[in-house]
Amino acid sequence: MTSSPRPAPFSSTARLADIAGQAGVSEATVSRVLNGKTGVASDTRQRVLAALDVLGYERPVRLRQRSAGLVGLVIPELTNPIFPAFAQVIEQVLTGQGYTPVLGTQMPGGATEDELVEQLVDRGVNGIVFLSGLHADSSADPERYARLAGRGVPFVLINGYNPAVSAPFVSPDDRAAARMAVRHLVDLGHAPDRIGLALGPRRYVPAARKTEGFLAELGQEAVERVRYTLFTVEGGHAAAGSLLDQGCTGVVCGSDLMALGAVRAARERGLSVPSDVSLVGYDDSPLIAFTQPPLTTLRQPVREMAQAAVGALLEEVAGSPVPHTEFVFPPELVVRESTGKPPPAG
Repeated sequence: MTSSPRPAPFSSTARLADIAGQAGVSEATVSRVLNGKTGVASDTRQRVLAALDVLGYERPVRLRQRSAGLVGLVIPELTNPIFPAFAQVIEQVLTGQGYTPVLGTQMPGGATEDELVEQLVDRGVNGIVFLSGLHADSSADPERYARLAGRGVPFVLINGYNPAVSAPFVSPDDRAAARMAVRHLVDLGHAPDRIGLALGPRRYVPAARKTEGFLAELGQEAVERVRYTLFTVEGGHAAAGSLLDQGCTGVVCGSDLMALGAVRAARERGLSVPSDVSLVGYDDSPLIAFTQPPLTTLRQPVREMAQAAVGALLEEVAGSPVPHTEFVFPPELVVRESTGKPPPAG
């Protein structure tokens, strides 16, 4: 379990002008909010409170809300920037609804998902959000979620659908993402038989679905150009290296980190991106637009997915069950500079 460092206490040294500038309101409006006066619109008041948080000031006691309860967030790890991106939005939405988020992170050699769940239940959480957890692993026992439901703890699961689990699921359309990436490369002129797919372990639902979309677009014979490794820089390096050695001029990667590994594999072979090989990532992680070259990628709709997940969970917490089905969100192809026309034949 992790917690953030406490903000600095608010004092007279905090200039109203700084807060007003951050919130985009007048100093008079800031003064009214800080003194608990009426006559300030709700969204304006929230902007001022957010400005206090951003500037690192503790809210005055009169402005602190009593927590509506605790909500757990279980995520795999923090090294992949897409997970902190999800966590940040989920925590923002929960806080905006009056709930206190409690983050449980799995680390190598650290607590398992089951152990984190026990800790959260012991803390009396009102519900739990699972992000890319064991529900996404087709080899994992789904009974753990039935046991959790039997204890009366509502939960929602993001990224990875399992029909054996009765709960709301929120997912990106991984099949559509793979198809969009392939079509982008074909439209640039890459031969269909020279496009490869680099993924993490095949037992994970997102990897399986991306494979399905890839093969639906290119045909079953393209399975010989699918490589399963890990959703990491090292995994992308190994998978892309194999595909480049096979003659691929375009590689679709299962994560942005894998795409960065693929860039390294290309450069080790004396190849230029995108002049010699085009690479497509997945996630549109923070800062990925500033890599060299800036990465073409499939953007997960993080904010929309996070808001939907929290909304579904809080409905369940309030005793208004939502459909126990999968809510699927379309990805967006973001074209930058890692894709281009293939090199001339021969």
